Amino acid sequence: MRRGAAAAVALGLLAALFSAGPAAAVPDPGDVPKAPKKVSERDRAQTEEAIRKGEIPGQDEIVHSSNISHLTNLPKGALQGTNSDLAFQGKYAFAGNYDGFTVYDVSRPKTPKVVSQVLCPGSQNDISVSGNLLFLSTDSSRSDDSCQSTRAPATEKGSWEGMKIFDISNKHKPKYVSAVETACGSHTHTLVPDRKNVYVYVSSYSPDATFPDCQPPHDGISIVKVPRAKPQKAGVIDFPVLFPDGGFPGDPDKPNASETTGCHDITAYPKLKLAAGACMGDGILMDVRNPEKPRVIDRVEDTENFAFWHSATFNRRGDKVIFTDELGGGGAPTCNAETGDQKGADGIYDITGKGDKRKMEFKSYFKIPRHQADTENCVAHNGSLIPAKGRDIMVQAWYQGGISVWDFTNSKKPREIGYFERGPISETSLVGGGSWSAYYYNGHIYSNDMAKGFDVLRIDDRRTDSAKRVRMGELNAQTQPDYR
Repeated sequence: MRRGAAAAVALGLLAALFSAGPAAAVPDPGDVPKAPKKVSERDRAQTEEAIRKGEIPGQDEIVHSSNISHLTNLPKGALQGTNSDLAFQGKYAFAGNYDGFTVYDVSRPKTPKVVSQVLCPGSQNDISVSGNLLFLSTDSSRSDDSCQSTRAPATEKGSWEGMKIFDISNKHKPKYVSAVETACGSHTHTLVPDRKNVYVYVSSYSPDATFPDCQPPHDGISIVKVPRAKPQKAGVIDFPVLFPDGGFPGDPDKPNASETTGCHDITAYPKLKLAAGACMGDGILMDVRNPEKPRVIDRVEDTENFAFWHSATFNRRGDKVIFTDELGGGGAPTCNAETGDQKGADGIYDITGKGDKRKMEFKSYFKIPRHQADTENCVAHNGSLIPAKGRDIMVQAWYQGGISVWDFTNSKKPREIGYFERGPISETSLVGGGSWSAYYYNGHIYSNDMAKGFDVLRIDDRRTDSAKRVRMGELNAQTQPDYR
């Protein structure tokens, strides 16, 4: 199967190199992962001992629960940067990469094929699709807004960061349409679409007064309005302030709790007119009935256990929300016994009340129950619901912790019901890698592994079997659909 997958990649790349519209840039060396970090002799010895005892898999060894099948893996092709987020439409999967993006045909999940690859460097190329439009986030300072840009000092006037927009009406030949510069660039973005326009909530953070494109205070989000009929006229229409008091200011007694200087990610639930924001030191609930004027209706903090509010996921009914904590910035081994089961975890909140009186009430934490090596970066990351009838179940990426399927139907007693993971990339050095995003789409789980490429999994479990009957025409995990 792996030899067949490799052949498919090779054939796909021949087509991709001719078809990817703006693929003229050279991969940006500034966006590739940093050099491996040597770990201590003690940590190295502990890793080797855990592998010897069978407590963790061996280097690159694949293990999974009995209800998970690993169907295939497509290694990286022409784009050698870090793989990032995923989006879906019809029979296609769109995979972000720090060097651009790849379009896969997943009509046959066991044998996905590369349709095209677009070389357009700019971390982190967070990706979404809506109709004939594809959106990419650029959160690294570039010389200009083109796909031929190079890195430029963030202190340099004329440097550029923001949103890029492509026409994907022809999946074999995506075309670059326009770009919109946004304050502090775009680390991630969230679509709130309607029939005529796509509203893009742009999340970014870490302002510094020395950066021309990122002046403090940075206490809100940029809203970009993109007319579907004329996407070249896209532009910023507002910068709503979400934290009039500046947000969580940090606490010298809680050095791990991040000061709020923007949002990392927002998840919208358009059907329910709600959105949840993971904003560094704060978690917020928003009313988005008017997508041009989002309003914060509740806000929570957790200075004891949360270090960095990273992302959010609603359940189907919209009466629960999961927040993830990216302890260590995604580059640290925080799934070991020393870190424990409450830090670098998910926080489960019930949403009570109605209208503007809705409140988020903390119920419990969830973290994968399998300890990882001290050479593996591991922390709660991107996931989506598995739309199982009568249950709250999601699949989630944990970097080198792999992929976890877990049930939070009982908010106070979440539990893992399936998993997939690889052993450490290295037994002697901390090398960044693992699943960035793991999402359920039309009967299968798709994962974009930062180092290993594109994985396709299947879950066969009575608790999730009902989800196989749910068919979607499009999925952006940060724009939750009404699965009903």
